[in-house]
Amino acid sequence: MKALINILISLVVFFIAVSIAAVTDIDNVLKVVILAFIIQWIAFIPAYVFQTEKFYDLTGSLTYLTVIWYSLILASNGMANYSGASIAVVMLISIWAIRLGSFLFMRIHKDGEDKRFRTIKPSATQFFMTWTLQGLWVSLCSMCALTAISSSTGVIVNTLFYIGFALFMLGFCIEVVADNQKSKFRSFPENKDKFITTGLWAKSRHPNFFGEIVLWTGIAVMSFSSLKGPQYLTLISPLFTYILLMYVSGVRMLESRADKKWGHDEAYIKYKSDTPVLIIKL
Repeated sequence: MKALINILISLVVFFIAVSIAAVTDIDNVLKVVILAFIIQWIAFIPAYVFQTEKFYDLTGSLTYLTVIWYSLILASNGMANYSGASIAVVMLISIWAIRLGSFLFMRIHKDGEDKRFRTIKPSATQFFMTWTLQGLWVSLCSMCALTAISSSTGVIVNTLFYIGFALFMLGFCIEVVADNQKSKFRSFPENKDKFITTGLWAKSRHPNFFGEIVLWTGIAVMSFSSLKGPQYLTLISPLFTYILLMYVSGVRMLESRADKKWGHDEAYIKYKSDTPVLIIKL
């Protein structure tokens, strides 16, 4: 029964992404969304055979790079007629994908495993579902940008473009600083099995996730002026990122793990009561 449910969830996830892509009425968007899932399903095969999740996050980042650049190539007739603003959006997403992908790849190789996958890997259908969910993550997060790039106008430069750019830079900087602060904290042996309460982590329990949501909000704002009609549905990107990080693979899992590990610690209880779960307090 569980295997059947996992398969059904995978099919529903694929249907949701393809349906939203179809609503844009742009063939190139539908093509690259399907491509995003195909990449995940191909990568799943060696991952399951060798029972490894070590290239899961890296594959996600490479998929972002593939679909965003392929969209630009298709929209500009092989880069013969490209939009400078579209290239700017592609470059921003590329920089984010390369930074995050390499960071997560190095972290998992240092740690030896991603604990989230311990009980998932042995089940073919459950493991397949996680790869399919990654296809949804890539598709929905980037869909507004893919649609804007593939539109007849390309990404439009106006006030909203610059506001979106500023939001992206703010979110990106927050994410990078938060990740670096936590990595540095963990590098000291005396901090083993301790929780971080310094830097941005004194202002939010998950500042890196907050930065992620802000930067994708920036991409949505940059893309807004190029959309029309049903295409506005692709602006679901920031909301989807929030739901994913808060209730699926991010905050929910980390908070549960932290409660089990430090739930009896008075310092942790105080930190949790004084510090917002996501939004950085000023």
